[in-house]
Amino acid sequence: MRRRGHVPLAPLAASLTLVLLFSLSACGDDEAASTTDEGLSINLTREGDEFTPNGARVDATVGEPVILSITSDEAGELHVHSVSEQEIAYDAGTSEHEITIDRPGVVEVESHDPDVIVLQLEAR
Repeated sequence: MRRRGHVPLAPLAASLTLVLLFSLSACGDDEAASTTDEGLSINLTREGDEFTPNGARVDATVGEPVILSITSDEAGELHVHSVSEQEIAYDAGTSEHEITIDRPGVVEVESHDPDVIVLQLEAR
């Protein structure tokens, strides 16, 4: 027997969970990225074989500059798997590198040594 004014909690809880998950995934990684006058700025850190962010998806805009600020304890190289492959060599310390994504889609930024996806740029 159903009481008047009673709302089943299970469907409501499931709906709220989906809304929360969608809103969190839609905004990207706010800690890794910020918008500046020069374009989208993303901070990457490498300590040994660990990268931060580690596979985070960040929203980007097609044709606008993306500035990668890399702080690393050793030299390395990142590969940007866009339509025109881009390679970013960096030294130990802090350096800035500008890339541009020419087409919509998800572009992976990865290291091959160690083999890890550092960042995913979702260009629109």
